[in-house]
Amino acid sequence: MTQILVITLIGDDRPGLVERLAGIVTAHHGNWLESSLAQLAGKFAGVVKVGVPADRAEALGNALRTLSDLKITVEAGTDLPGDAQHATRRLSFSLVGHDRIGIVREVSQVFARRGINVEKFTSRTSSAPMSSELLFHAEAELLASADFDSAALKDDLERISSDLIVDIDLDEAV
Repeated sequence: MTQILVITLIGDDRPGLVERLAGIVTAHHGNWLESSLAQLAGKFAGVVKVGVPADRAEALGNALRTLSDLKITVEAGTDLPGDAQHATRRLSFSLVGHDRIGIVREVSQVFARRGINVEKFTSRTSSAPMSSELLFHAEAELLASADFDSAALKDDLERISSDLIVDIDLDEAV
């Protein structure tokens, strides 16, 4: 039987960290299933989903925690998060606008109010081409119930959009 593990990690960025992590996973017969790894402000941070034989899961967790240059957390997971079993609509969301405090909070409040689960969220900032103002970019993969009202969500997001000067694209994901 396969056990799903979710590994979170953070430490000072330097070459070889992914290789060391992957080496330990492989040595314990783990299968690297998904990951999101990034260098942020001089730190290496990430989340990794691993499938490992159930009888090797504890040993893998213990071996990962021996990496003294990384702070590592290992949690048992499942293939289907709680509400995702009932979510039948997948949506993709993207936003670009002038950066300011509160954008993520306001958009995520709309998602929560509408009962939408954020499955994946990425963001970054960049300089606007002509004005050099700071722009905020976000993309998300969302899960919603079968009776979800996409028109109502678009209305809520457009109300925020006019306040934040953002462009929002919301499309049914295939």
